[in-house]
Amino acid sequence: MYGVDLSEKITPIIVRDAIIVCFKQAHKEILDMMDEYAEWKSDKERDKFRDLEIELIIRNAFKEAGVDFNNPKKEDIIKVLDNLVKFASQFRKPGIIRKHYGEIKQILDKCE
Repeated sequence: MYGVDLSEKITPIIVRDAIIVCFKQAHKEILDMMDEYAEWKSDKERDKFRDLEIELIIRNAFKEAGVDFNNPKKEDIIKVLDNLVKFASQFRKPGIIRKHYGEIKQILDKCE
């Protein structure tokens, strides 16, 4: 799930990275709509922009929660998830948000 092997040791950094992968997957459709309005020199340039956009959203959620992006604690990740739920609720259906939240929570629950 999101590149995480749940049979392996899970750290807060792994959970953070899973959140990034989750957001990239969940928001791909929305970011694809940008292709209608933007001209990209290459697919690589477009993908780099998308990755940066998602990372900025995630980093902002960490900042708003007062959580260190580079050294998160397990107990702080839930604050970040709550911020991301608020963000996503502006343009995503509640069922989709609950699904992704639940998947990340499964990973977080295995975190040491």
